[in-house]
Amino acid sequence: MTRRAIRGRLLTFTRAPRGAGDAQSYRSIDDGIVLVENSRIAAVGPAAEIAARIPPDVPVERHPGALIMPGFIDPHIHYPQTQVIASYGAQLLEWLEKYTFVEEQKFADPGHAARNAEFFLDELARNGTTTACAYCTAHPASAEALFVAAHKRNAGMIAGNAVMSRNGPPGLLAPAASAIADSRDLIRRWHGTGRQRYAVTPRFAITSTDAQLAELGALLKEFPTTLMQTHLDENLGEIAAIKKLFPADPSYTAVYGRFGLLGPRSLMGHCIHLTDDEITLLRDTRSVAVFCPTSNLFIGSGLFDYQRLNAAGIRIALATDVGGGTSYSMLRTAAEAYKVMQLQGQNLPALAAFDLMTRRNAAAIGLEGEIGAIVPGAYADLVVLDARATPAMAHRMETVRDLEEELFVLMTLGDDRAVRQTYIAGEPALKLGSARSATT
Repeated sequence: MTRRAIRGRLLTFTRAPRGAGDAQSYRSIDDGIVLVENSRIAAVGPAAEIAARIPPDVPVERHPGALIMPGFIDPHIHYPQTQVIASYGAQLLEWLEKYTFVEEQKFADPGHAARNAEFFLDELARNGTTTACAYCTAHPASAEALFVAAHKRNAGMIAGNAVMSRNGPPGLLAPAASAIADSRDLIRRWHGTGRQRYAVTPRFAITSTDAQLAELGALLKEFPTTLMQTHLDENLGEIAAIKKLFPADPSYTAVYGRFGLLGPRSLMGHCIHLTDDEITLLRDTRSVAVFCPTSNLFIGSGLFDYQRLNAAGIRIALATDVGGGTSYSMLRTAAEAYKVMQLQGQNLPALAAFDLMTRRNAAAIGLEGEIGAIVPGAYADLVVLDARATPAMAHRMETVRDLEEELFVLMTLGDDRAVRQTYIAGEPALKLGSARSATT
């Protein structure tokens, strides 16, 4: 039995904050211990209570001055786009054609896919992200490589090969029958294997025919515990293309609805330009709108109207969307989300941002209780954050008066340098020398 004790300041959310200052939305322990047994949290509480339960041979890893939280969860990211990030000057459809489709064709090579999968998982861990919903390419080898690498690390990944049958280069297109067969094979071999889960993945409606979307909807129904991930209402040019391709459907969202692709397991990336009818459809199906601020700003797609969607009862998640997004860091992503909302006269308190990155994102992907909280029985996926990681942060922290201000410093000035250690299933994920912890 593998055991480990992790000691420091603990913070976990128990419900959505009702605004700044809502101290009832979280549990904070100034000196706490997380006791890990076989990948999961066996006990958590004040050090004075838990220390007596730790066997003498179990090491206690101490993180003085740091804040220990549930590992971050990224519900929309493209692992084949690690070498697309920071590609200059294009709107969505041109950006896909000029950069993304070129790089994604390289993933037909299993060796290339494997190398990129390892880099991708390393980079997530370096930024404190312990679970992600990842788009792969159209090639089954790309999803295979990611599942193999994640399973080896005992990291929980949700992934699917991006299904395309039109409006893309030949190297990324597959007929409906073969694409569905590849997805079904991956589901049968990987969905529920260890911590791996599958997401049925139509890239977006532009790249699939009616026949292929119907097959994907049937696949989702055939495997009712899989998720579904795609893109929706990201860009005005994209929406215009949808109207030409699906003239009989009243909206972009309605296209997905017609093929059974909306529901509580459906992650709809972007959702910027929604009509009132589309908001109603998303709400009624309990689909998730995934807010991708750095991508929306970088590609010039528009501003996500958080307040409008939240007031309508839409489930919302927060994600990086690398490589359209410009950072793997959920801290940087939250900072840009704050700015996007400020531009619209809205506000994102630090409590709400950290709840989104942990508990709410876990709920959005159907894993609340398994991840996203520091509670007994959950996987010991943790991130250790240092609000004094840089000179500027340490200087600012001299005047910080409480936890909420500290969180806002982390959210606005923090990045990968603020991540002292990342634990995946209780095991340190950062290599010796890159993590600053003390073991006694």
